[in-house]
Amino acid sequence: MFYPLTINDFIDRAVTVFPDRTAVHDDPLAPVGWEPLTYRQVAERARSLAASLDALGLPVGARVAVLSQNSSRLLTSFYGVSGFGRVLVPVNFRLTAAEVRYIVEHSGAEVLLVDPSLRDVAEQVGCRHTFVFGEDDEQLWTRTDAPRPWDGDESATATINYTSGTTARPKGVQLTHRNLWLNAVTFGWHLGVAESEVYLHTLPMFHANGWGMPYAITGFGGTHVVLRQVDGAEILRRVAEHGVTLMCAAPAVLSAVLEAARGWEGEIPGRQRVRVVVAGAPPPTRLIERIRNDLGWEFIQIYGLTETSPFLTMSRMREEWRPLPGEEQARLLGRAGAPAIGVRVAIAGDGEVLVASNHNLEAYWQNPEETERAQEGGVFHTGDGGSFADGCLTIKDRKKDVIVTGGENVSSIEVEDVLASHPAVAEAAVIGIPDEKWGELVTALVVTTADVSEEELIAHCRARLAGYKTPKRIDFRAELARTATGKLQKFKLRQDFWSDRDRQVN
Repeated sequence: MFYPLTINDFIDRAVTVFPDRTAVHDDPLAPVGWEPLTYRQVAERARSLAASLDALGLPVGARVAVLSQNSSRLLTSFYGVSGFGRVLVPVNFRLTAAEVRYIVEHSGAEVLLVDPSLRDVAEQVGCRHTFVFGEDDEQLWTRTDAPRPWDGDESATATINYTSGTTARPKGVQLTHRNLWLNAVTFGWHLGVAESEVYLHTLPMFHANGWGMPYAITGFGGTHVVLRQVDGAEILRRVAEHGVTLMCAAPAVLSAVLEAARGWEGEIPGRQRVRVVVAGAPPPTRLIERIRNDLGWEFIQIYGLTETSPFLTMSRMREEWRPLPGEEQARLLGRAGAPAIGVRVAIAGDGEVLVASNHNLEAYWQNPEETERAQEGGVFHTGDGGSFADGCLTIKDRKKDVIVTGGENVSSIEVEDVLASHPAVAEAAVIGIPDEKWGELVTALVVTTADVSEEELIAHCRARLAGYKTPKRIDFRAELARTATGKLQKFKLRQDFWSDRDRQVN
Protein backbone atom coordinates (compact mmCIF):
# COMPACT_ATOMS: atom_id res chain seq x y z
CA MET A 1 0.00 0.00 0.00
CA PHE A 2 1.29 3.44 -0.95
CA TYR A 3 0.97 6.18 1.65
CA PRO A 4 2.12 9.67 0.58
CA LEU A 5 4.83 11.42 2.56
CA THR A 6 3.59 14.90 3.44
CA ILE A 7 4.60 17.51 5.99
CA ASN A 8 1.28 16.82 7.80
CA ASP A 9 2.92 13.67 9.15
CA PHE A 10 5.04 15.78 11.51
CA ILE A 11 2.26 17.84 13.10
CA ASP A 12 -0.15 14.85 13.10
CA ARG A 13 2.32 12.77 15.11
CA ALA A 14 2.98 15.62 17.55
CA VAL A 15 -0.76 16.10 18.18
CA THR A 16 -1.34 12.35 18.52
CA VAL A 17 1.55 11.62 20.87
CA PHE A 18 2.26 14.95 22.63
CA PRO A 19 -0.95 17.06 22.39
CA ASP A 20 -0.47 18.93 25.67
CA ARG A 21 3.30 19.30 25.53
CA THR A 22 4.61 22.85 25.07
CA ALA A 23 5.42 23.14 21.39
CA VAL A 24 6.73 26.66 21.00
CA HIS A 25 7.86 29.64 23.07
CA ASP A 26 7.49 32.82 21.02
CA ASP A 27 10.08 35.58 21.27
CA PRO A 28 9.17 37.74 24.31
CA LEU A 29 10.60 40.75 22.46
CA ALA A 30 8.21 40.34 19.51
CA PRO A 31 5.72 43.22 19.07
CA VAL A 32 2.77 40.80 18.81
CA GLY A 33 4.09 37.53 20.21
CA TRP A 34 1.89 34.59 21.13
CA GLU A 35 1.72 32.90 24.50
CA PRO A 36 3.46 29.49 24.75
CA LEU A 37 1.48 27.01 22.65
CA THR A 38 0.92 23.29 23.01
CA TYR A 39 1.00 21.07 19.93
CA ARG A 40 -2.78 20.81 20.12
CA GLN A 41 -3.00 24.62 19.88
CA VAL A 42 -0.50 24.82 17.03
CA ALA A 43 -2.59 22.32 15.07
CA GLU A 44 -5.81 24.23 15.84
CA ARG A 45 -4.33 27.51 14.59
CA ALA A 46 -2.93 25.83 11.50
CA ARG A 47 -6.41 24.51 10.69
CA SER A 48 -7.85 27.97 11.28
CA LEU A 49 -5.37 29.48 8.81
CA ALA A 50 -6.29 26.83 6.25
CA ALA A 51 -10.00 27.56 6.74
CA SER A 52 -9.30 31.28 6.28
CA LEU A 53 -7.59 30.56 2.96
CA ASP A 54 -10.59 28.39 2.00
CA ALA A 55 -12.85 31.38 2.66
CA LEU A 56 -10.78 33.47 0.27
CA GLY A 57 -11.37 30.87 -2.43
CA LEU A 58 -7.73 29.79 -2.70
CA PRO A 59 -7.50 26.39 -4.42
CA VAL A 60 -4.98 23.63 -3.82
CA GLY A 61 -1.66 24.72 -5.34
CA ALA A 62 -2.24 28.45 -4.71
CA ARG A 63 0.79 30.34 -3.39
CA VAL A 64 0.85 32.12 -0.04
CA ALA A 65 3.86 34.34 0.74
CA VAL A 66 5.01 35.06 4.29
CA LEU A 67 7.27 38.01 5.11
CA SER A 68 8.29 37.77 8.74
CA GLN A 69 11.09 37.41 11.21
CA ASN A 70 11.06 34.16 13.18
CA SER A 71 7.77 33.85 15.05
CA SER A 72 5.22 31.32 16.27
CA ARG A 73 2.89 32.54 13.54
CA LEU A 74 5.47 31.83 10.85
CA LEU A 75 6.12 28.37 12.30
CA THR A 76 2.40 27.61 12.33
CA SER A 77 2.08 28.81 8.73
CA PHE A 78 4.28 25.94 7.54
CA TYR A 79 1.41 23.62 8.46
CA GLY A 80 -1.55 25.91 7.86
CA VAL A 81 -0.48 26.56 4.26
CA SER A 82 1.46 23.55 2.93
CA GLY A 83 -0.36 21.09 5.17
CA PHE A 84 -3.58 21.73 3.26
CA GLY A 85 -2.22 21.54 -0.27
CA ARG A 86 -1.22 25.14 -0.89
CA VAL A 87 2.32 26.39 -1.49
CA LEU A 88 4.20 28.41 1.11
CA VAL A 89 6.58 31.08 -0.19
CA PRO A 90 8.79 32.16 2.76
CA VAL A 91 10.38 35.52 1.92
CA ASN A 92 13.62 36.93 3.30
CA PHE A 93 12.51 39.74 5.61
CA ARG A 94 15.74 41.65 4.92
CA LEU A 95 14.90 42.30 1.26
CA THR A 96 13.85 45.66 -0.13
CA ALA A 97 10.27 46.31 -1.20
CA ALA A 98 11.22 45.96 -4.88
CA GLU A 99 12.84 42.59 -4.21
CA VAL A 100 9.85 41.34 -2.25
CA ARG A 101 7.50 42.58 -4.97
CA TYR A 102 9.42 40.59 -7.59
CA ILE A 103 9.13 37.38 -5.54
CA VAL A 104 5.42 37.85 -4.84
CA GLU A 105 4.67 38.60 -8.49
CA HIS A 106 6.96 35.90 -9.91
CA SER A 107 5.54 33.21 -7.61
CA GLY A 108 1.98 34.34 -8.31
CA ALA A 109 1.23 34.58 -4.60
CA GLU A 110 -2.36 35.67 -3.96
CA VAL A 111 -1.90 36.17 -0.23
CA LEU A 112 0.85 37.94 1.71
CA LEU A 113 1.14 37.39 5.47
CA VAL A 114 3.39 39.99 7.05
CA ASP A 115 4.93 40.93 10.38
CA PRO A 116 3.74 44.37 11.61
CA SER A 117 7.30 45.73 11.53
CA LEU A 118 7.29 45.14 7.76
CA ARG A 119 3.91 46.69 7.01
CA ASP A 120 5.51 49.50 4.98
CA VAL A 121 7.21 46.95 2.73
CA ALA A 122 3.92 45.09 2.22
CA GLU A 123 2.15 48.32 1.27
CA GLN A 124 4.66 48.84 -1.53
CA VAL A 125 4.26 45.26 -2.74
CA GLY A 126 0.49 45.42 -3.20
CA CYS A 127 -0.53 41.75 -3.04
CA ARG A 128 -4.17 40.82 -3.74
CA HIS A 129 -4.78 39.85 -0.10
CA THR A 130 -2.48 41.15 2.66
CA PHE A 131 -2.84 40.27 6.34
CA VAL A 132 -0.74 41.77 9.14
CA PHE A 133 0.16 39.53 12.07
CA GLY A 134 -1.40 40.81 15.27
CA GLU A 135 -3.76 43.21 13.52
CA ASP A 136 -5.69 40.66 11.41
CA ASP A 137 -5.46 37.71 13.78
CA GLU A 138 -9.22 37.20 14.06
CA GLN A 139 -9.40 36.60 10.32
CA LEU A 140 -6.55 34.09 10.38
CA TRP A 141 -6.18 32.18 13.63
CA THR A 142 -9.54 32.04 15.46
CA ARG A 143 -11.85 30.16 13.06
CA THR A 144 -13.48 26.98 14.36
CA ASP A 145 -14.95 25.66 11.08
CA ALA A 146 -13.12 22.70 9.61
CA PRO A 147 -10.83 23.44 6.67
CA ARG A 148 -11.35 21.73 3.34
CA PRO A 149 -9.56 18.35 3.55
CA TRP A 150 -6.59 17.58 1.32
CA ASP A 151 -5.88 14.00 0.30
CA GLY A 152 -2.12 14.55 0.22
CA ASP A 153 0.32 14.20 -2.66
CA GLU A 154 4.01 13.77 -1.92
CA SER A 155 4.90 14.99 -5.42
CA ALA A 156 3.05 18.28 -4.91
CA THR A 157 5.07 21.43 -4.37
CA ALA A 158 5.04 22.35 -0.68
CA THR A 159 7.25 25.46 -0.71
CA ILE A 160 8.92 27.79 -3.18
CA ASN A 161 12.09 29.24 -1.68
CA TYR A 162 13.81 32.06 -3.52
CA THR A 163 17.57 31.98 -3.59
CA SER A 164 20.12 34.40 -4.99
CA GLY A 165 22.13 32.79 -7.75
CA THR A 166 24.45 33.89 -10.50
CA THR A 167 21.86 36.10 -12.15
CA ALA A 168 20.46 39.38 -10.90
CA ARG A 169 17.02 37.84 -10.34
CA PRO A 170 16.51 35.18 -7.66
CA LYS A 171 15.24 31.76 -8.65
CA GLY A 172 12.26 30.05 -7.04
CA VAL A 173 13.21 26.59 -5.80
CA GLN A 174 10.26 24.19 -5.90
CA LEU A 175 10.47 21.69 -3.05
CA THR A 176 7.92 18.90 -2.81
CA HIS A 177 6.40 17.30 0.28
CA ARG A 178 8.61 14.28 -0.40
CA ASN A 179 11.71 16.51 -0.58
CA LEU A 180 10.92 18.17 2.74
CA TRP A 181 9.87 14.95 4.48
CA LEU A 182 13.03 13.06 3.55
CA ASN A 183 15.29 16.02 4.38
CA ALA A 184 13.74 16.48 7.82
CA VAL A 185 13.79 12.79 8.75
CA THR A 186 17.31 12.21 7.43
CA PHE A 187 18.71 15.35 9.04
CA GLY A 188 16.94 14.61 12.32
CA TRP A 189 18.26 11.05 12.36
CA HIS A 190 21.86 12.10 11.70
CA LEU A 191 21.60 14.72 14.47
CA GLY A 192 20.00 12.30 16.91
CA VAL A 193 16.95 14.53 17.47
CA ALA A 194 14.94 13.24 20.45
CA GLU A 195 11.62 14.08 22.09
CA SER A 196 13.51 15.91 24.85
CA GLU A 197 15.05 18.28 22.28
CA VAL A 198 14.85 22.03 22.91
CA TYR A 199 15.61 23.80 19.65
CA LEU A 200 16.55 27.48 19.45
CA HIS A 201 15.63 29.08 16.12
CA THR A 202 18.78 31.13 15.60
CA LEU A 203 18.46 30.29 11.90
CA PRO A 204 15.82 32.26 9.97
CA MET A 205 12.86 30.02 9.23
CA PHE A 206 12.61 31.48 5.72
CA HIS A 207 16.10 30.15 4.95
CA ALA A 208 15.53 26.77 3.23
CA ASN A 209 12.57 26.32 5.60
CA GLY A 210 14.85 26.56 8.60
CA TRP A 211 16.85 23.66 7.10
CA GLY A 212 13.87 21.41 7.91
CA MET A 213 13.96 21.88 11.68
CA PRO A 214 10.35 23.21 11.88
CA TYR A 215 9.35 19.73 10.67
CA ALA A 216 11.91 17.49 12.41
CA ILE A 217 11.56 19.03 15.88
CA THR A 218 7.76 18.94 15.62
CA GLY A 219 7.64 15.30 14.53
CA PHE A 220 9.77 14.24 17.50
CA GLY A 221 7.74 16.34 19.95
CA GLY A 222 10.60 18.66 20.81
CA THR A 223 10.22 22.26 21.96
CA HIS A 224 10.74 25.24 19.65
CA VAL A 225 12.22 28.42 21.14
CA VAL A 226 11.83 31.38 18.80
CA LEU A 227 14.57 33.98 18.39
CA ARG A 228 13.46 37.02 16.41
CA GLN A 229 16.78 38.83 16.11
CA VAL A 230 20.30 37.45 16.44
CA ASP A 231 22.16 38.75 19.47
CA GLY A 232 25.03 36.86 21.08
CA ALA A 233 24.14 37.64 24.69
CA GLU A 234 20.45 36.95 24.09
CA ILE A 235 21.30 33.54 22.62
CA LEU A 236 23.23 32.67 25.78
CA ARG A 237 20.31 33.85 27.93
CA ARG A 238 17.83 31.70 25.97
CA VAL A 239 20.12 28.68 26.23
CA ALA A 240 20.20 29.15 30.00
CA GLU A 241 16.47 29.90 30.42
CA HIS A 242 15.04 27.11 28.27
CA GLY A 243 17.71 24.43 28.53
CA VAL A 244 18.42 24.60 24.80
CA THR A 245 20.06 21.48 23.38
CA LEU A 246 20.29 22.25 19.64
CA MET A 247 20.58 25.18 17.25
CA CYS A 248 21.57 25.84 13.64
CA ALA A 249 23.51 28.93 12.63
CA ALA A 250 25.89 30.61 10.22
CA PRO A 251 29.47 31.17 11.42
CA ALA A 252 28.76 34.89 11.96
CA VAL A 253 26.11 34.03 14.56
CA LEU A 254 28.58 31.92 16.52
CA SER A 255 31.15 34.69 16.33
CA ALA A 256 28.57 36.93 18.04
CA VAL A 257 28.01 34.31 20.74
CA LEU A 258 31.74 33.96 21.35
CA GLU A 259 32.07 37.72 21.65
CA ALA A 260 29.21 37.83 24.17
CA ALA A 261 30.75 34.95 26.11
CA ARG A 262 33.77 37.14 26.92
CA GLY A 263 31.64 39.21 29.28
CA TRP A 264 29.38 36.41 30.53
CA GLU A 265 29.46 35.92 34.29
CA GLY A 266 29.73 32.36 35.52
CA GLU A 267 29.61 29.08 33.61
CA ILE A 268 28.73 29.29 29.92
CA PRO A 269 25.19 27.89 29.60
CA GLY A 270 24.76 24.69 27.65
CA ARG A 271 28.31 23.40 28.19
CA GLN A 272 28.48 19.70 27.28
CA ARG A 273 24.79 19.87 26.29
CA VAL A 274 24.34 22.10 23.23
CA ARG A 275 24.90 20.83 19.69
CA VAL A 276 25.37 23.61 17.17
CA VAL A 277 25.03 22.93 13.44
CA VAL A 278 26.92 25.29 11.16
CA ALA A 279 26.56 25.88 7.42
CA GLY A 280 26.71 28.69 4.90
CA ALA A 281 30.50 28.76 4.64
CA PRO A 282 33.26 26.59 6.12
CA PRO A 283 34.28 28.37 9.33
CA PRO A 284 37.94 28.99 10.19
CA THR A 285 39.62 26.27 12.22
CA ARG A 286 40.16 28.73 15.07
CA LEU A 287 36.41 29.42 15.29
CA ILE A 288 35.70 25.69 15.51
CA GLU A 289 38.24 25.34 18.32
CA ARG A 290 36.71 28.23 20.25
CA ILE A 291 33.17 26.84 19.94
CA ARG A 292 34.36 23.53 21.34
CA ASN A 293 36.68 24.91 24.00
CA ASP A 294 35.35 28.32 25.05
CA LEU A 295 31.66 27.40 24.90
CA GLY A 296 31.93 23.65 25.43
CA TRP A 297 29.35 23.08 22.67
CA GLU A 298 29.51 20.28 20.15
CA PHE A 299 30.39 21.59 16.69
CA ILE A 300 28.67 19.97 13.69
CA GLN A 301 28.99 21.18 10.13
CA ILE A 302 26.71 20.40 7.22
CA TYR A 303 26.83 21.22 3.53
CA GLY A 304 23.79 21.77 1.38
CA LEU A 305 21.85 24.20 -0.76
CA THR A 306 18.28 25.45 -0.84
CA GLU A 307 17.93 23.32 -3.98
CA THR A 308 18.74 20.17 -1.97
CA SER A 309 16.29 20.92 0.87
CA PRO A 310 19.25 21.40 2.04
CA PHE A 311 20.99 18.51 3.85
CA LEU A 312 23.71 16.71 1.86
CA THR A 313 26.76 16.04 4.03
CA MET A 314 27.68 16.21 7.70
CA SER A 315 30.99 16.64 9.50
CA ARG A 316 30.74 15.46 13.10
CA MET A 317 33.23 14.23 15.67
CA ARG A 318 34.22 10.59 15.26
CA GLU A 319 35.61 8.16 17.79
CA GLU A 320 38.64 7.58 15.56
CA TRP A 321 39.64 11.22 15.98
CA ARG A 322 39.64 11.24 19.80
CA PRO A 323 43.42 10.60 20.11
CA LEU A 324 44.23 13.50 17.76
CA PRO A 325 45.19 17.00 18.98
CA GLY A 326 42.31 19.45 19.24
CA GLU A 327 43.57 21.54 16.35
CA GLU A 328 43.64 18.50 14.06
CA GLN A 329 40.14 17.53 15.16
CA ALA A 330 38.96 21.06 14.30
CA ARG A 331 40.63 20.84 10.89
CA LEU A 332 38.82 17.61 10.12
CA LEU A 333 35.53 19.08 11.33
CA GLY A 334 36.11 21.99 8.93
CA ARG A 335 35.43 19.73 5.96
CA ALA A 336 31.93 19.60 4.49
CA GLY A 337 31.76 16.02 5.69
CA ALA A 338 30.40 12.61 4.75
CA PRO A 339 27.31 12.15 2.56
CA ALA A 340 24.05 11.63 4.43
CA ILE A 341 22.28 8.34 3.91
CA GLY A 342 20.62 8.36 0.50
CA VAL A 343 22.94 11.09 -0.84
CA ARG A 344 25.49 10.42 -3.55
CA VAL A 345 28.35 12.83 -4.23
CA ALA A 346 30.57 12.97 -7.30
CA ILE A 347 33.15 15.42 -8.62
CA ALA A 348 32.91 16.42 -12.28
CA GLY A 349 35.96 16.72 -14.48
CA ASP A 350 36.07 20.47 -13.94
CA GLY A 351 35.91 20.02 -10.16
CA GLU A 352 32.22 20.84 -9.73
CA VAL A 353 30.37 19.04 -6.94
CA LEU A 354 27.48 16.94 -8.28
CA VAL A 355 24.86 15.42 -5.99
CA ALA A 356 22.00 12.96 -6.29
CA SER A 357 19.38 12.52 -3.58
CA ASN A 358 15.65 12.11 -3.04
CA HIS A 359 15.46 15.63 -1.70
CA ASN A 360 16.90 17.50 -4.68
CA LEU A 361 14.52 20.18 -5.97
CA GLU A 362 11.64 19.41 -8.29
CA ALA A 363 12.37 22.42 -10.50
CA TYR A 364 13.00 26.15 -10.59
CA TRP A 365 9.62 27.87 -10.67
CA GLN A 366 8.75 28.98 -14.22
CA ASN A 367 12.36 28.52 -15.33
CA PRO A 368 12.65 25.32 -17.42
CA GLU A 369 15.96 26.32 -19.02
CA GLU A 370 17.71 26.76 -15.68
CA THR A 371 16.06 23.60 -14.36
CA GLU A 372 17.41 21.56 -17.27
CA ARG A 373 20.89 23.03 -16.87
CA ALA A 374 21.04 22.41 -13.14
CA GLN A 375 19.75 18.83 -13.43
CA GLU A 376 21.69 17.77 -16.52
CA GLY A 377 22.59 14.10 -16.40
CA GLY A 378 20.12 13.31 -13.64
CA VAL A 379 22.20 14.95 -10.90
CA PHE A 380 22.15 18.40 -9.37
CA HIS A 381 25.02 20.68 -10.38
CA THR A 382 25.84 22.63 -7.23
CA GLY A 383 28.10 25.21 -8.87
CA ASP A 384 30.60 24.64 -6.04
CA GLY A 385 34.08 23.29 -6.58
CA GLY A 386 35.43 20.61 -4.29
CA SER A 387 37.17 17.31 -3.75
CA PHE A 388 36.03 13.99 -2.33
CA ALA A 389 38.46 11.75 -0.45
CA ASP A 390 38.33 9.34 2.51
CA GLY A 391 34.55 9.42 2.35
CA CYS A 392 34.40 13.18 2.94
CA LEU A 393 33.61 16.19 0.78
CA THR A 394 35.72 19.35 1.00
CA ILE A 395 34.47 22.57 -0.61
CA LYS A 396 37.38 24.44 -2.17
CA ASP A 397 35.88 27.25 -4.19
CA ARG A 398 32.60 28.57 -5.49
CA LYS A 399 32.09 28.15 -9.21
CA LYS A 400 29.04 30.34 -9.16
CA ASP A 401 29.72 33.96 -8.33
CA VAL A 402 27.79 33.78 -5.09
CA ILE A 403 29.16 35.39 -1.95
CA VAL A 404 28.16 33.81 1.36
CA THR A 405 28.15 36.51 4.03
CA GLY A 406 26.71 35.81 7.46
CA GLY A 407 25.02 32.72 6.06
CA GLU A 408 23.17 34.68 3.34
CA ASN A 409 23.79 34.26 -0.38
CA VAL A 410 24.58 37.40 -2.36
CA SER A 411 24.61 37.46 -6.16
CA SER A 412 27.68 39.40 -7.29
CA ILE A 413 26.01 40.21 -10.60
CA GLU A 414 23.07 41.84 -8.82
CA VAL A 415 25.36 44.11 -6.83
CA GLU A 416 27.44 44.90 -9.93
CA ASP A 417 24.30 46.00 -11.75
CA VAL A 418 23.48 48.46 -8.98
CA LEU A 419 27.02 49.84 -8.92
CA ALA A 420 26.99 50.24 -12.69
CA SER A 421 23.88 52.41 -12.38
CA HIS A 422 25.98 55.13 -10.69
CA PRO A 423 27.08 57.73 -13.28
CA ALA A 424 30.70 57.73 -12.03
CA VAL A 425 31.17 53.94 -12.37
CA ALA A 426 32.58 52.55 -15.60
CA GLU A 427 33.15 48.98 -14.47
CA ALA A 428 32.54 46.98 -11.33
CA ALA A 429 33.37 43.51 -10.10
CA VAL A 430 32.00 42.23 -6.81
CA ILE A 431 33.75 39.46 -4.92
CA GLY A 432 33.84 37.99 -1.44
CA ILE A 433 37.00 38.41 0.59
CA PRO A 434 37.92 36.63 3.85
CA ASP A 435 36.38 38.07 6.99
CA GLU A 436 36.51 36.52 10.45
CA LYS A 437 33.07 37.75 11.48
CA TRP A 438 30.97 37.37 8.32
CA GLY A 439 32.88 34.58 6.57
CA GLU A 440 33.07 36.64 3.41
CA LEU A 441 32.87 40.41 3.07
CA VAL A 442 31.02 41.83 0.06
CA THR A 443 33.72 43.85 -1.71
CA ALA A 444 33.49 45.89 -4.90
CA LEU A 445 36.42 46.54 -7.25
CA VAL A 446 35.50 49.62 -9.24
CA VAL A 447 36.81 51.57 -12.24
CA THR A 448 35.45 55.12 -12.30
CA THR A 449 35.14 57.93 -14.83
CA ALA A 450 34.76 60.74 -12.29
CA ASP A 451 35.59 61.49 -8.67
CA VAL A 452 33.41 59.54 -6.28
CA SER A 453 34.01 58.43 -2.71
CA GLU A 454 33.69 54.99 -1.17
CA GLU A 455 30.98 56.33 1.14
CA GLU A 456 28.95 57.67 -1.79
CA LEU A 457 29.00 54.37 -3.64
CA ILE A 458 28.06 52.39 -0.53
CA ALA A 459 25.16 54.78 0.10
CA HIS A 460 24.08 54.39 -3.54
CA CYS A 461 23.91 50.61 -3.07
CA ARG A 462 22.28 50.74 0.34
CA ALA A 463 19.37 52.69 -1.13
CA ARG A 464 18.75 49.96 -3.71
CA LEU A 465 19.76 46.70 -2.03
CA ALA A 466 19.12 44.81 1.16
CA GLY A 467 21.69 45.68 3.82
CA TYR A 468 23.52 42.35 3.70
CA LYS A 469 23.99 42.71 -0.07
CA THR A 470 25.50 46.19 0.17
CA PRO A 471 29.32 46.29 -0.30
CA LYS A 472 31.21 46.84 2.93
CA ARG A 473 34.38 47.79 1.08
CA ILE A 474 35.14 49.57 -2.19
CA ASP A 475 38.56 49.25 -3.90
CA PHE A 476 39.26 51.62 -6.78
CA ARG A 477 41.17 50.12 -9.72
CA ALA A 478 42.56 51.44 -12.98
CA GLU A 479 41.31 48.33 -14.80
CA LEU A 480 39.79 44.92 -14.14
CA ALA A 481 41.16 41.60 -15.41
CA ARG A 482 39.12 40.28 -18.33
CA THR A 483 39.31 37.50 -20.89
CA ALA A 484 39.76 38.15 -24.60
CA THR A 485 35.98 38.04 -24.97
CA GLY A 486 35.49 40.64 -22.25
CA LYS A 487 34.42 38.39 -19.37
CA LEU A 488 35.65 39.30 -15.90
CA GLN A 489 38.33 36.96 -14.59
CA LYS A 490 37.23 36.93 -10.99
CA PHE A 491 39.68 34.26 -9.99
CA LYS A 492 42.44 36.76 -10.76
CA LEU A 493 40.66 39.52 -8.89
CA ARG A 494 40.38 37.30 -5.83
CA GLN A 495 44.05 36.29 -5.79
CA ASP A 496 45.27 39.32 -3.83
CA PHE A 497 42.85 38.51 -1.03
CA TRP A 498 42.93 34.69 -1.03
CA SER A 499 46.50 33.86 -2.06
CA ASP A 500 47.55 32.80 1.45
CA ARG A 501 44.62 30.38 1.85
CA ASP A 502 44.19 26.85 0.55
CA ARG A 503 40.43 27.28 0.00
CA GLN A 504 38.64 29.94 -1.95
CA VAL A 505 35.85 30.15 0.63
CA ASN A 506 36.03 31.25 4.26
